[in-house]
Amino acid sequence: MNQYKFYTADVFTDEIFGGNQLAILPQATGLNSQQMQKIAAEFNYSETVFVLPPETPTGTRKLRIFTPGTELPFAGHPTVGTAYILTAIGEISAAAEDFSIIFEEGVGLVPVNIKTVAGKPVYTELTAAQLPEFQSSTPSISELSLILGLDPQDLRNDDYSPQAVSCGVPFLFVPLKNREILAKIKFNHDYWQKILSQTWAPSVYVFCCDPEGEGSDLRSRMFAPAMGILEDPATGAAATALGGYLGIREPLTEGTLHWRVEQGFEMGRPSILEVFTEKKQGEITKIRVGGASVLVSEGIMTIPNS
Repeated sequence: MNQYKFYTADVFTDEIFGGNQLAILPQATGLNSQQMQKIAAEFNYSETVFVLPPETPTGTRKLRIFTPGTELPFAGHPTVGTAYILTAIGEISAAAEDFSIIFEEGVGLVPVNIKTVAGKPVYTELTAAQLPEFQSSTPSISELSLILGLDPQDLRNDDYSPQAVSCGVPFLFVPLKNREILAKIKFNHDYWQKILSQTWAPSVYVFCCDPEGEGSDLRSRMFAPAMGILEDPATGAAATALGGYLGIREPLTEGTLHWRVEQGFEMGRPSILEVFTEKKQGEITKIRVGGASVLVSEGIMTIPNS
């Protein structure tokens, strides 16, 4: 039997019981893939992170990220949340008020910027390891409305039309007309299974340009049955791809675009994600996603030898 320390955090929030829950094992050496998957299923959070020593000269740590059902090559809230926790518990020294580290993930090297106050982290922000990849082929409006339990006229089909985008993990972006429609989604797993489950982007990110909070720009929900996640309260990987979806639709050719995104409100776990898209000569050159996190708990897990 071996004992492993773990921490849990709420990510993309500055208040406990908000944001997206995350479990982190900061010293995961000795665990195999099967054990990691079982531990992730035991926590049953959207993701659990296993932190390992780096394997490259530039890496700060290697991360393996698991949902309750599968391993992911990249995920946003585990990336920013792990940077927060490792700094908060002293596993990573706060070198300055504003400093950067690099995580090794399945998609490659992921830079993370950490802002601190009095040596304590207050904001962490990742830079996407991959620029957005786009796919125009999507199910029809009528098919998507069946999956979401909505009327076809509830979905937008203008400049903001459904599109699949990936910055390491593909998501299908489906814009709706307002927040009231977003709240009444009744996700139909059977229709999802028939229509979307075997496509390039089976995870559905639904949003509207009708937020609730002052200073916010969008309101969103995300459904990922293929990952073992019925609904996610804050999805950093999707927010990264959202920066690509929105970025190509903005006329700005030089400079930085910024959106504040609300997610998880319908689940009772309000989350705020900051999304930045940098463009040069009309092309997207960088996407960043960040937010606050809160340490919730710590403990010891005893794992049988296998």
